[in-house]
Amino acid sequence: MTVFSQTETAITIDGPAGVLEARSQGGNPDGVLAGAGRIALICHPHPQHGGTMDNKVVSTLVRVYRELGVDTVRFNFRGVGKSEGQFDRAVGEVDDLLAVQSWAIAQRPKARQLLAGFSFGSAVAAAAVYRAVAAVEHLTLVAPPVERYAYDRDGHFPCPVCVVQGGADDVVVPEGVFRWYEHHLASSRRLLRYDDAGHFFHGRLTGLKRDLMAVIPEQLEAQA
Repeated sequence: MTVFSQTETAITIDGPAGVLEARSQGGNPDGVLAGAGRIALICHPHPQHGGTMDNKVVSTLVRVYRELGVDTVRFNFRGVGKSEGQFDRAVGEVDDLLAVQSWAIAQRPKARQLLAGFSFGSAVAAAAVYRAVAAVEHLTLVAPPVERYAYDRDGHFPCPVCVVQGGADDVVVPEGVFRWYEHHLASSRRLLRYDDAGHFFHGRLTGLKRDLMAVIPEQLEAQA
């Protein structure tokens, strides 16, 4: 089985609390980032509020990376879908992501990795950056609940970060995210702000996809 074929493939990954349900897909060979050996790992929203790897924002992130030419892995955290284990309040979920990262390294030892997460998943991705078993090249945080979880260390991430936030979000406090971005976050950064978008970006996912496909290569090129 080719785990990074052009058709998304169902896989299982050994996690710290049992098997993790996941899907992998190869990047578009004609994408602007194709041939660079990158893998994006994408984290879903809160497991106790219906969050799974099939979430529409997660699916949009998968399409962004795939069309750019980046291989992708999305997965269900422990206790979600067919993934074993129980919800662990963004602690064990970080360990789940690190297990997925280790699996990805085993498949592609020289691959450069990108992390992304939506809502709760963004907190997991942010925490994993500092414990990653391989260097992370870029971080995408969509609707990050920065007032509920620790995100950065003194305003710094060890890689460029893109923050995506809707101004009409009724789950995450938009003003808190914008304040954190403007007055605290000192890393190489970009903000995609959609003032009329709610938490799930209904009606705005096409534009979000287009904008991320422009911003991510720009940030990677600037960092090179």
